[in-house]
Amino acid sequence: MKEITLIPFEGYKYIEGGVCAAKGFKASGTYCGIKKSEAPDGNESPFKAKNDIGMVVSDCICSAAAVYTQNKVKGAPITVTRKNLEATGGKARAIIVNSKNANTCNADGEQKAKKMCELTANALGIRAEEVIVASTGVIGQILPIEPIEKAVPVLVKELDYNGNEQAATAIMTTDTVKKEIAVEFEIDGTRYHLGGMGKGSGMIHPNMATTLNFYTTDCRISADALQEALSEVVKVTYNCLSVDGDQSTNDMVCVLANGMAGGSEIVTGTKQFEIFKKALYIAMMNITKMLAKDGEGATKLLEVKVSGADSLATAITVAKSVVGSNLLKCAIFGADANWGRVLCAVGYADAEFDINKVDVKMSSKAGSIHVCENGAGIEFSEDVAKKVLSEDEITIDVSIGGGEFSAAAWGCDLTYDYVKINGDYRS
Repeated sequence: MKEITLIPFEGYKYIEGGVCAAKGFKASGTYCGIKKSEAPDGNESPFKAKNDIGMVVSDCICSAAAVYTQNKVKGAPITVTRKNLEATGGKARAIIVNSKNANTCNADGEQKAKKMCELTANALGIRAEEVIVASTGVIGQILPIEPIEKAVPVLVKELDYNGNEQAATAIMTTDTVKKEIAVEFEIDGTRYHLGGMGKGSGMIHPNMATTLNFYTTDCRISADALQEALSEVVKVTYNCLSVDGDQSTNDMVCVLANGMAGGSEIVTGTKQFEIFKKALYIAMMNITKMLAKDGEGATKLLEVKVSGADSLATAITVAKSVVGSNLLKCAIFGADANWGRVLCAVGYADAEFDINKVDVKMSSKAGSIHVCENGAGIEFSEDVAKKVLSEDEITIDVSIGGGEFSAAAWGCDLTYDYVKINGDYRS
């Protein structure tokens, strides 16, 4: 079961709609044939096969912000999107994104990414620089542009204010479920909406991952303020996500804000900005958890919460160290309360704290076990531990002292199926 448990937040309501939850956003998705059709009937129309290209469009120009992979090797779509946002001063109107081919490490990569923007712009009657382009899939294979040329008119024709699911499925690669979220909230009497979609299952590790994520909101906010909010929130969400320790080349998180809900412009350093930033955090945190739970071959979501740190940086560093331990991931898969692997990962974290004050608890909906106190093991029931760790969502709480800072990181167990999936990924 891949659905995550949604945690309630006062003043914020979970709603349906994904990237179409905010006013003025339409989306679509279709199959264009970048990879061989998976349709069971060879005579079936290719546009009825699994979606591999999607589009999101706003009714008006938007403020736009983005963050990208920190890998030195970057996909051509990232280069083109960066240039587009620089050219428009942080403005965008549309997103076009394909799966099955990353358009990375190709001599004609930028040319193809620009062409995708031009095709989209011409079909919508907007500037090519107002288009965000993204790709995901196999690295190092030439991206065929002909199927995309045929698909863009279909995508534009099928744009719908309820088309979020079609777009969300179009960006899936080894994902087993689509990943969408949306929240409704209020600022000074105006009701706003913020929603998004994401993809990712493997080649995921801080800082950013093999994950494409797109968020939309009907708030009024400048591109600079939007970028500040996104850059802050990504540090405690996507940058705290690890499935397998591999950092990809095409990672991107983009946010579009069209202001169509009305109300006053949200500016930094205000209570209104903090309310908006929390909405962005709720959406991004939940998709981060969805990505972790749908890790390639995964059977369990692992959340590591670190408290008692003397700084946020220390808390994040320790949480990421623990969630990234492959030995711990294997223990979680086997429902083995091998807490020594937690202490080991805490110990090699690049941070300063007193190891003799470390406390560790493991919990799930089946209960909780206290396994370590003051840096040393304590007695616990192995039978209870087995029940606790057999659930599909596991939390490890690590206290490292009396500080006031805390952080969380998310990952999953490491299973036999991970190797099977990645042993023949290109096929």
